[in-house]
Amino acid sequence: MKKFVLSKKIKIILICALILLFIICGLIITKALLSTNKTDTTTYSVRSELYENVIEIAGTISAAEEQTLQALSDGTVLGVYVNKGDKIKKGDLIIQLDDTEQRYNLADIDNQITTAKISGSKKELELLQTKRISILQKVENRKVVATFDGIIADLDVAVGDYMEAKDSVGTLINVDYLTADVEVAETDVIKLKAGQKVEFTFPAYPDQTIYGYVVSWPAIGEVTSRGASIVNAKVRIDEYPKEILPNFSFTGKIQITEPETNIIVERYAVAYKDGQAYVELAKNNETIEVKVRPYNKEYVKVLEGLRGGEILKAQSSPKKSGTNKNKKNTNSKDKNSNMNGLNGPGSSKGAGGPPPGGF
Repeated sequence: MKKFVLSKKIKIILICALILLFIICGLIITKALLSTNKTDTTTYSVRSELYENVIEIAGTISAAEEQTLQALSDGTVLGVYVNKGDKIKKGDLIIQLDDTEQRYNLADIDNQITTAKISGSKKELELLQTKRISILQKVENRKVVATFDGIIADLDVAVGDYMEAKDSVGTLINVDYLTADVEVAETDVIKLKAGQKVEFTFPAYPDQTIYGYVVSWPAIGEVTSRGASIVNAKVRIDEYPKEILPNFSFTGKIQITEPETNIIVERYAVAYKDGQAYVELAKNNETIEVKVRPYNKEYVKVLEGLRGGEILKAQSSPKKSGTNKNKKNTNSKDKNSNMNGLNGPGSSKGAGGPPPGGF
């Protein structure tokens, strides 16, 4: 009786084991079938992508020239000859300080020079003439004069005010063009060229892009408070709407090369036969020979054969494509693609695709 019970338990265990084995085999087969079906039914869309090779910039725009209106000595204001908003020429008198003492000293030295020419020595005459130059400079220091053609942007002074040396009472600007100094990372400096197109976007004028160009950059870099090594490149705008004023902020980009439209598709939509790349249209199974090159890890750039918008059948799955196997080769192609200025979707560097001969 004991023998019979033991034998019955063994049979039950064997039956359960067989059932479990059948279940496992069924799952494996089902998974394989699903994987096959997935490859057979997966499609990829060929699409266009705009690639821009640019350097992002930001900053504050400035007038072409700017003069702070200030006297070089103390004194009472005798005359103010311009108003805010006036257009003036280089050399125009803007503010006159009381120069009575200086003009008296100038007249006195002129009298001494006249006497020295008659009865004085040559050495005495030379000293008096040198002194006259010093006094004449003091007379000029009582004036505030325009150093370039421009517009009085700000002025806050009136006759009778007392000005101390270096007091700022206004600003003269030249707005024939606008300029700005922008930070360029040390790794991007090699890409800079004078005359490169620059696109500006101003929050104060958001509906239009303003265009300028790169003027120059120094032969020495500097380190910012953040510890970054940069170069301050000078950019310029010659034509701009009147709504853009000096000291307005902007964002923009320096265009290294012209924008390029790339036709791209996932690499799994491309197969190879005898070294020739081809794709298969999903709608009618038509086979089209194509010419491709690596774009990034998941995409290739289509050089010939497709225009964008086509729906392609999958030729391989990511697992079967040998992505991991070819990882070393992919990295090598990354470098070459980056040298040619090719970027993948959402990336600033190009990347490799499968080698000719298959995925």
